[in-house]
Parts: sequence; structure tokens; C-alpha cells
Amino acid sequence: MSADQSASPQHRQLDLFGVAASSPESALPNGGIKGESGSGDAMAEAPTLVRSIVRVQLEGSAALELDYLVPEKLAGRVRVGSRVTVPLQRQRVPAVVIEFLAESPHSGRLKEIAGMVGTKPMFTENLLRLARWIADYYLVPYHQVLRTMLPQAVRARPETFLTDSRVHLVKEPPAEVFERMSRCAPMQARVLDMLRVAGGELALSSMRRDLPRAAAVIKPLLKAGWITRSEARIERDPFQDEEFIPSEPLRLTTEQQEAFDRIHELLAAPAQARPILLHGVTGSGKTEVYLQTIARVLDAGQTALVLVPEISLTPQTIERFKARFAARKDRIAVLHSSLSEGERHDEWFKIHEGRADIVIGARSAIFAPLENLGIIIVDEEHEPSYKQDENPRYHARDLAVVRAKLESCLVLLGSATPGLESFENALRGRYELLRLTRRTDGKTLPLIRILDMRLERRKGTGISAANAGILSEKLRAAIMARLERREQTILFLNRRGFNTSLTCTACGETVQCQDCSIPMTLHKKDHRLVCHVCGARRLPPAKCPACGDPAIKFTGFGTERVETVVREVFPQARIARVDTDTVQRKHQLRDMLRDFRAQKLDILIGTQMIAKGLDFPNVTLVGVLNADIALNLPDFRAAERTLQLLVQVAGRAGRGELKGEVMVQTYAPHTPAVQFARHNDFDGFAQQELEHRQVFHYPPYTHVVMLHSRGKHQTRAEFALQTLHRRLLDGLPEGAVMGEPAPCALAKAHGQFRFQLLLRAEKIRPLTRHIRQVIRSTTLPQDVVVVWDVDPVSLL
Repeated sequence: MSADQSASPQHRQLDLFGVAASSPESALPNGGIKGESGSGDAMAEAPTLVRSIVRVQLEGSAALELDYLVPEKLAGRVRVGSRVTVPLQRQRVPAVVIEFLAESPHSGRLKEIAGMVGTKPMFTENLLRLARWIADYYLVPYHQVLRTMLPQAVRARPETFLTDSRVHLVKEPPAEVFERMSRCAPMQARVLDMLRVAGGELALSSMRRDLPRAAAVIKPLLKAGWITRSEARIERDPFQDEEFIPSEPLRLTTEQQEAFDRIHELLAAPAQARPILLHGVTGSGKTEVYLQTIARVLDAGQTALVLVPEISLTPQTIERFKARFAARKDRIAVLHSSLSEGERHDEWFKIHEGRADIVIGARSAIFAPLENLGIIIVDEEHEPSYKQDENPRYHARDLAVVRAKLESCLVLLGSATPGLESFENALRGRYELLRLTRRTDGKTLPLIRILDMRLERRKGTGISAANAGILSEKLRAAIMARLERREQTILFLNRRGFNTSLTCTACGETVQCQDCSIPMTLHKKDHRLVCHVCGARRLPPAKCPACGDPAIKFTGFGTERVETVVREVFPQARIARVDTDTVQRKHQLRDMLRDFRAQKLDILIGTQMIAKGLDFPNVTLVGVLNADIALNLPDFRAAERTLQLLVQVAGRAGRGELKGEVMVQTYAPHTPAVQFARHNDFDGFAQQELEHRQVFHYPPYTHVVMLHSRGKHQTRAEFALQTLHRRLLDGLPEGAVMGEPAPCALAKAHGQFRFQLLLRAEKIRPLTRHIRQVIRSTTLPQDVVVVWDVDPVSLL
């Protein structure tokens, strides 16, 4: 059962944390016997006995660990990490072997495993250890973690590969035989001719394009011995049609060389090494350090795992890696959500079968079944997208540190704006801090100008009164200058749509989603109001729904409106917009970014999808259209997120030979986050922000656990959290601080009312144990869902 799900008290006590409640053994389903905790070594090697005993974790909703016998026919094949099927209540259910036991208290009544799923273990022993850590730390059932570790395509259809027949020319018939065949059996002669032209081998599927009945035509040729036929696996490679120009290692700067030498030194003894934080300004060449480090790892016969935060970064990252490692580009695997199910299946098994040395992917790639790991690299380690927003709510950056410890390998975290948790760990000496303070090849950081939009409105400048808040006169002039010089511009706004709200000027009513407590956004292309939480759509009303006055007004702006304004002002410019509304089909984002890099576009308008990691040498101007969006959110990380976003977006400018410039439009120019970003002074911001965090007992000086309750009935959802609040107060660990239950910032979403409760403590384990005990012993309404998030990255 998911930690998000509601359940009866009996089921809640049984399933919630992957440990069966104390109950008579006779009450258990027929099949395996419930194991007793503490018996056996969880990672022991399989005994050589024919009748080995194994403990399995069921994959279904019943979070039970049961004991079974290994039948003789499977002896030696079943190992720790194997997926198997076991008999349970007249059914066969999937399970994972988690340990071998020397004995079981129920040895006389054990049933046998029914069969194996796959030919080799799906989980390495270190991944099983990692799953245990996740279940304990994030308060989720063990079986749910194991399900998360395997992609759906792998769980549902393991080792289901596409195959194709290959037809091989064994020998050519004599001329007179071929001449007779051409007259009497022209199709057979055509097959032989096709094979001869193709060099003696051709896929049957290729033959069928020109010869639909090829499968029947080749039968006499097979019988005569002129040809043979074999079956071959078809790899669904998402980049099989791509061509990569090989690249050579670049000459490192002094700072890069010092960082690389230290990393290479630590690779020699990774078990004793601390995690490394590579803090390098944008354009300082962190990726080159990654590439040359991985080359050393591969030379040592080890493998590498590279995590990137956004799918938008994946195509460029893969291009760089396949170009650098051109000789072994077929041994690079990719894992992320934009792959098709078949591609994800094949890429996962490519790793599982040991045919990949480098794995690149988003957060879920942290579970890639790589063995002999030499290094784990987490690029842009500060990114909140590394945090999973559904159970188990893990943070891939933190799991990278844990997995590196389990694998005895090195972990390298890189960012121009590190998360304050990582930065504080480096300042305290828990992490090793390496710095890159200059851009490569002597390139300077872009000049950042702050444009006070309050003054802009007072002066009445801008392209028009209606659009004065979108494009200032200074930014308009700067864009025009770039167009004249054939340079490129990026305009950044982290908000989609045309108008962001519809408000009545008579009564002040704002049109909100019926199921969510946020204003609906106008998308002009479809002429629909859209809720960006639940996706609800409706026509804009002709008059105010509250008072009936027709004086309703659209306010605010998103990327769609920015695109419209920019096209009006610069009709000669080639413009593209990148957000989730425009990027719909597969590879569309990759193609748009490639067009921009190839200078087929002049202006790129986008959300955070284009805000980091991308390298466009001809971009000399970046405009941030509303830097205040995230500043006023009710979250203690609001200033940190704003600075990180501004610095990352600014870093897209001036990465080539031309000098860059950044213009930040804001209504709060004197905010510390904006000013520190202006001077690219991350250390100064971190010092000030860390002082505030320490005074108010926020991370990184404490851990946070957020409890949410949600339900269709407001009073029940609120009452459930109030009940938990009272029970948590009793026995709250020393030093822990708990707030009061309160409505969430987004008080209603998807038709459910939402409430939250914040707990903080310097030591997380006593607090999570206390929360576990209270939730287990509390009976909650069946229509209320309680969710907990350990170390949340957002309080919204």
C-alpha cells in the first residue's frame, strides 16, 4: 500500500511500513510462512544445499516477507535479488528474494517457489541495501521502494525483446542455374540479387519493403542451401539514428587541472574519500572535468553513473558524451521519462546485462543496475527536480551519496549555485570542496543589469501601455541590437499561458478553478481558461460569475503572451517558445534546441526548461522578464531558489567568444537574492542566508518532516491532522519543534482540501521513529489521505 493511500486501521497496521503487525500465524494467507525478524544474514551467499530456504518480499500491496523453499530445478539459479513467483492463496504472485536463511522456524511447512522471472537477479545486493535505507529513512514500505526501482516496462514484460530475421547468402548458384531461376522463379532470383548488393546479409524486414512475400519466397532457397536464416535481437536505441562527431579532450585550465588531479587522487581510495562538491561558476568547464574523470574511471575497468536534473539537458549531455567516447558510444545507456516503454526496457537490460559502461539519466537513474561503479556524478545538484514528489519521496542527490558509500565509489556533486545543504556540508568538512572561479578560455561572466519596472511604468516608456510590464524599453533596444549583429537572445519567464488571471474590476472577484484554489490561466491559442494544477479547462466567462458585471479584465502574463508581444515588436525575427504547452511530441525539444544552437532561430522564449546547463555560444543577451515570481512564495527556500534561477539563467549568456549581457526586470530590485545574483556572489548570499536559517532552526541546521492531510471534506481533513498533532506532542523527541496544523499555501487541489503540519529536529531518526509509531497507532477516516515527506524541498 502506498503511504498516500487511506486504509482501514487493520490494513494500515499491517502494510504501512513493510512490517507485518503482530498477529497469529493462522491469520496469514496460505502459502509462505511469515519470517521472524533477525533470522538469517540479509546479504549472505546462497547455501549449497539443494533445499535452500529463502525469504522473499511480496511485490503486491500486502507488505509481507515470507519464507519459501528453493526447488531442485532452480537450485543455483535463485539468488539474492532474483524476481520469482510464489504460491499464495491459490495464486502465483511476484516477489523478490531478499535473503537466504540457514533455517526457518517453519521449515516443515514451507512451500516451494513456483518459478523465476528473468534469467538473472534484477537487483544487486547493494541496491537491496539501498532500498532498505530508503524505506527506513523516508518512512515507506520496503516493497514500494523495490517497485520504484524497476521501470514499469521491466516489471511488466521482462526480457521481452524485439527480434528480426537475418538472411545470409551462403553461396551463389552457378550462372546457368541463376539464369533458369530468373525465368522460372524471378522472385527467388530477386532475393539472391538483393543479398548480393547488400554484401551477403539483409534483414528480412528490409526485404519485405520491396518484396512483401519475402518470407515465403526464401523457403525454397533455404531448402536448396543457397541461403541461411537466423534470429537477431533489435535494440530500441533512442539515439540509433543520430550521428556524433568525435571530440578530443580539451586542455584544462589551471583550476580545472587542480580539481581533476584531486579527483583522480581520490579515485585511488574511494572508500575513504568524502563526497566532492565541485562549485564552479557557469561556463567554468565542469562538464569537461566530468568527461576526463569518467575516461580515467573507464580506463580502470569501472563504470560511471551521471545524473542530470531535466530532460531538456539530456540530449545535449548525451551528444557530448557520445562524441567524447565515440569508440564506445554503443556502451552508453540512457534512462529518463521521455523514452518509450520499449526503449526504456531495452536500455535497462543493456545496463543489466553489463553492456553499458556509462549511464546518463534523470533522478530514477540512481537505481540503474550498474556494477563495479567507479563514480557517480550529480550535475546541477541543487535542482529541486531531483526530489521525487510521489512515494517514495526520495532525493536522488542524497541517494547518490548513500549509494556511493555502499558501492565504495566516489560521488561528485557539481553546481554553480549549490544547495545550501551541500554547501554547509562542504564548509563543515563533511564534503570536500573544489572550486572553479573563472570561465574557460578567459571568458568573462556576463554583465547583469537590474531594471526597476516600477520606474519603467512611471516613465511611461516601453513598447505600449498595455505591454509596458512585459518588455522594457532598455530590453527592447538590447534585443534589436542583437538582431542587427546576428546574435541570439534568450527571454526567460517561469510562467506559462497568455494571461495569468481574470479579475472583475467591479467586485474584485478572480476566476478560480472549481477544484483548486488558484486562478485559472488564459491560453489564447485554444481560447480556454486552464488550471495548471489539475488541468481543468473552461471557456472564459463574458461577465463576472460573482456579481454579473461585464467589466472583467485579464491581468498578468505568461510565455504565450510574451511570444505574441515579441513577434509584434520584432516581426523580422525567427522566434520559438519552449514550455510544456509547445513541447508535445517526442524529440521536439531536442530539435528546437538544435535549431537554436545552429542559429536557425534568433530569439528563444521559455520557462525553466531552458534555464540551466545548456550551452549556446552565440547567445549574448538573456532577459529575465519577471524575477519576482518565486520571491514571495511562503517557503523558507524562496530566496535561495530565486538566486539559483537568476544565476543559472544569466549563465546562458556570453559562453562563446562574444561578451554577454543579462537584463533582469524586477519590481523588487533591492532584494538580497537579486543583488547577490547581480554580482554573482553566491558565497555572500550563502553566508547571509545560512545565518538566518540557523537563527530560525531551518535546514541545513535541522531536518524537516512535512505531514499533509487531504480529503473531499474540509473538516475531516483538518480534524485528522489535528488528531495527529495532539498525539505527536505526547513523547515528541527532545529538541524537536512542531508547528500548528494550518491550511497549505495551495489550500485546495484536485477537489481535495489540504492541510499541513511542519516538524523540525536536528536528529532525524528519533523524529521519524516517533512519527512512525504515532501513525501506526492512529485510526484515520477512510476518506482522508495522510502523506509525509522527509526533507521536503518545497513547503507548498
